[in-house]
Amino acid sequence: MENIFAFPSNILCFSHLRLDFVYQRPQYLLTRFSKDCKVLFFEEPVFEANVGKAFISFSQRQGDVWVIVPHLPKGLSKSSISSTLTELVDSILSNEKIETFAFWYYTPMALEFTSKYSPALTIYDCMDELSAFKFAPKELKNLEKKLMANADLVFTGGQSLYEAKKTQHANIYPFPSSIEKEHFASARTQKAEPEDQINIKGPKIGFYGVIDERFDINLIDQIAKARPRVADHSDWAGC
Repeated sequence: MENIFAFPSNILCFSHLRLDFVYQRPQYLLTRFSKDCKVLFFEEPVFEANVGKAFISFSQRQGDVWVIVPHLPKGLSKSSISSTLTELVDSILSNEKIETFAFWYYTPMALEFTSKYSPALTIYDCMDELSAFKFAPKELKNLEKKLMANADLVFTGGQSLYEAKKTQHANIYPFPSSIEKEHFASARTQKAEPEDQINIKGPKIGFYGVIDERFDINLIDQIAKARPRVADHSDWAGC
C-alpha cells in the first residue's frame, strides 16, 4: 500500500452483524487486531420494553475484543435513536482521547450517530454491497458517500466490488475474503462419512455458504435438472 498509517491503540468497530453471529470476516480480522490493540465492537441496538433509560452492556470475547450492546427503550423515534446512540458513544469515549482511536465501519448507517467525531483513523471495510440487500435503508447510499468522503482507507470484500467503487476513493484496495485453511484441510484426513451422509452412495453435490437473497436458486434448479437423481436426494448433500 502507498500510505502507511501509525495505527491507534484502540479500534471502535461499528457493525451491522453481531459478533456472536456466523464467524466470518469481521470476527477473523478483529480477533487478529486484538493481539496488538484493544477492540470495541459496537453492535446495533436492542430494544426492550422494560428499559427505562438507555444503557450499554460490555462482554469480553477472545483476546482483547469487547462487545458493546446498546439497550434502548422501545418506541423511540428515529432521531431519538440516533441522538441516544451518540450519547452512548460519548460515554465510551469520555475517559479516552479520540486521537487514540481508529473507527472501523462495516455499515455506513453508523454514520448517523458518529459523524461528529474525528478519530485518528477512519476505515471503511465494504465487505458487501449492502444497498442490494432486501429491506436496505433508503439512507444507506447517501451515508456511504459521506463515509467514503470521510474515510482515510477503504477496503472492498472482493474484486468486483472494488471495480464498482474504485473511482469513489483515492485510497481503496480490494481485500477478498479467504478461508480457514487448517479447518478445510482437515477434511482430507477424514476417513469416515458424516452421519447424515453415510447412506448416500456415489458422488455427492453439495453447497456451503450463507443462504440469503443472494443464493442462486435458479442455478440449483439447473443442477437438479442436469442430475435427475437429485430429485430423490440420492446424491445431493446440502448444508
